[in-house]
Amino acid sequence: MIIGSHVHFGKEQFLGSVKEAVSYDANALMLYTGAPQNTYRSNIDLELYKRALKLMEEKNIQIDHVICHAPYIINLANKAKEEAWNFSINFLKNELKRCETLKIKYIVLHPGSAVTHSKEEGINNIIEALNLLNLNESQSMILLETMAGKGSECGSTLEEIKTILKGVNSSNIGVCLDTCHLNDAGYDMDKFDEFLDLFDSIIGIEKIKCIHINDSKNPLNSHKDRHANIGYGTIGYASLLKIVNNEKIKDVPKILETPYISKDDNEKELIYPPYKFEIAMLRKGEFNSHLIDDIRSFYK
Repeated sequence: MIIGSHVHFGKEQFLGSVKEAVSYDANALMLYTGAPQNTYRSNIDLELYKRALKLMEEKNIQIDHVICHAPYIINLANKAKEEAWNFSINFLKNELKRCETLKIKYIVLHPGSAVTHSKEEGINNIIEALNLLNLNESQSMILLETMAGKGSECGSTLEEIKTILKGVNSSNIGVCLDTCHLNDAGYDMDKFDEFLDLFDSIIGIEKIKCIHINDSKNPLNSHKDRHANIGYGTIGYASLLKIVNNEKIKDVPKILETPYISKDDNEKELIYPPYKFEIAMLRKGEFNSHLIDDIRSFYK
């Protein structure tokens, strides 16, 4: 099972990311190359990078199983302020270069929100922006993430994703599935094989390069986008276990983005990462009804 989680990119940069993934017994990981909510980016430390590669070799983590995620502040769909739209394009171009430096093959991108535009206009703005990136010249591939359809989000249907893919003048673009987003967008994760058949008929299953494995706090077709811990949401453990073990996508990295856990039921601050325990639970193939308590006991 190729599985990991979102990890941090802090003072030790890529080395710190790999160390964190190793602490979760993961063989895949996803990182931001800086804070996802702002534009500050430190220079890549190549010495730390070399040490990270050595640790990855020791722990049998392949570089193709490392995923980057573009920051949330990028919005290619909204062109109301052309200066902001151009900034998003240039910032994404810089993120692609950082991925190339780190030899990271895939960078996940939220397609964007149309805001004051129509959905059709928003999708056309995304296509125009992606074509300005000259993706054929990049060593890294952009993966469009399937979205929940919250507000004016683009990319919440397979048809919208297909329209973007067809409009981009490059084959260097793929798709990242998100189980919570798909559920909230109206795709039943209890019927994942049927979903894959649908995806294959509309887009082509070969375009799936990453899957975010998340439970959902909301019912099917709610268009809310609120992640839940594995087995503690409306999708459920059994369905998510079938997804991570599905033979059709066995070579695709699975990445957890589930919520951190609070100190106790009365505490609102989320401080404990659940990934070590959720990864173990999925590998074991047996639901842990004491997951939250086990996580709290481990980190206290």
